[in-house]
Amino acid sequence: MNFQWLQDYGPMLWRGVAVTVQLLLLSGGLGFALAVAVGFARLSRQPFLAWLSLSFTNLIRGTPLLVQIYVLYYGLGSLFAGFPALRDSLLWPYLREGFWYVALALALSVAGYVGEVVRGGLAAVPKGELEAARALGMSRLTTARRIWLPRALLILLPSLAGETVLLLKSTALASTVAVMDVLGAANLVRAQTLRTYEPLLTVALIYFTLAWLIERVFLRLEKRLPVRTAF
Repeated sequence: MNFQWLQDYGPMLWRGVAVTVQLLLLSGGLGFALAVAVGFARLSRQPFLAWLSLSFTNLIRGTPLLVQIYVLYYGLGSLFAGFPALRDSLLWPYLREGFWYVALALALSVAGYVGEVVRGGLAAVPKGELEAARALGMSRLTTARRIWLPRALLILLPSLAGETVLLLKSTALASTVAVMDVLGAANLVRAQTLRTYEPLLTVALIYFTLAWLIERVFLRLEKRLPVRTAF
């Protein structure tokens, strides 16, 4: 094993780690917000809204994430390139970058998968607590914001930790559309140094460390919460 190449390519790997973390935070934040909306929509009494959210989750969960990335990057990217007004706009520096298409694809994936998890958590909240909130005069929105969603999240914390780790590993697909994440940087190192195993082992260690940190954050969050669930 020879790791002398780290002296020359270490900074590039750190930039790749930064891109991976940015993808994780951006897609995770946006995706979770969408997942909450999907979870509530799945339990909606409006048939069309419930059907629409179910169709969305079936589409996202029934197609490979890599295909979704390709559809957004090559499909929307090619479509946007055909509009001169977009190419000359301030948005074009962003629309031509694969990073944003990958972030959107990952966010939609989170919405599809975590949306079903959120639906299960919302359904697991005891109905007596919701009835008590309504008896106190809370509106539906206030009840959802102060009682229903927080209680569901308490139940779902272990599941959300696992979903976040899965999202971290899914960011590795960004390298397939020329995004220089940590795996993309490692592939460039392999191509330029002809070293095969050392860059991959380094990337595996980086992903393992990031996954461990995610689990520690969620574990600390669970311990700091004042209310523990019995489910």
